[in-house]
Amino acid sequence: MARILALSSQVVSGYVGLSAIVPGLQRLGHEVLPIPTILLSNHPGQQPAKGSRIEPAVLEEIIAALETNGRLTPLDAILTGYLPTAAHVAVAVAAVTRCRHLNKKLVVLCDPVIGDDPKGVYIDQAAAVAIRDHLLNSADILTPNRFELSWLSGLPVTDAATAIVAARSLNRPLIIATSIPISGEQLATLAVTPDTVAIASVSRRTFAPNGTGDLLAALFLARYLEPTATVDDALCWSVAEVERVLVASSGRAELHLTIAPN
Repeated sequence: MARILALSSQVVSGYVGLSAIVPGLQRLGHEVLPIPTILLSNHPGQQPAKGSRIEPAVLEEIIAALETNGRLTPLDAILTGYLPTAAHVAVAVAAVTRCRHLNKKLVVLCDPVIGDDPKGVYIDQAAAVAIRDHLLNSADILTPNRFELSWLSGLPVTDAATAIVAARSLNRPLIIATSIPISGEQLATLAVTPDTVAIASVSRRTFAPNGTGDLLAALFLARYLEPTATVDDALCWSVAEVERVLVASSGRAELHLTIAPN
C-alpha cells in the first residue's frame, strides 16, 4: 500500500488532527509518517489544554533525516492539516517540493485548516494567507469546509451551485468541499473537478465531535490511493464511513474511532 507523510496537530487524548488521520489511513493498510506541528493534551476547545507548537526548524530537521534514511523513497502522498504559523506553512511547501523531486507522481492533499462557521478564521491570519497564496498551489486535492472554501476563493458559498463555482475558481484538480448546505435538513460533500461534480449528502446534525474533517480527509485519501478507486467511490465511501463513526459517537464528546472498520 501507499506510504504517506502527514503534517498536522496531535493530541494525547481524543481524536483530532493526526490522532484521527493516522488511524484513518492505517485502517486501509497505508503506512503513515506522522509529523506533529503542535502537540496538545487534548483539543483546545476542552479546557484546560496544555502543550506547545513544534518549531519549524525541528520539523525541517525531521524531514531531512527521513530523506537521509531513505524513508521518503518511495513516498506516495502528503497530507497537510493544521499549520499554526506561516513558517509552518513554508515547511509544508518545502516538503512537497522535496518529495515531488523524488516522486513526480506524488499526491498532495491539503486540508486547509483555517476556520469554520460560526467562528470564522481561527488560526493566525498570516498562516491563513500563506496557505491560500502558497500551499494551495502545491496541492492536488483540497478539502475545505464551507467557510474555508468561501474564504479561499473570495466568493459566497451558500449552496451546491455556488460551491461548485467557488471550487473551480481555485484552479486545482480536485476539491472536496464539505458542510455545504443543500436544504434545511441536509448537508453535502462535493467532489469538484474542472469537468465533473459528485455529491454525497447526509442529514444535518445539531452537534458533531471535533475531528470529522480530519477523518474525512484521511479516509478520502486512503481510498483515493487505491489503484482501482474512482473519485465517486472515494467520496461516497469516505462520507459513509464518517457518518458511521458519528452514529457510533452519539452522546460522546469525542469521535469513537475504536469501532471495527467496515
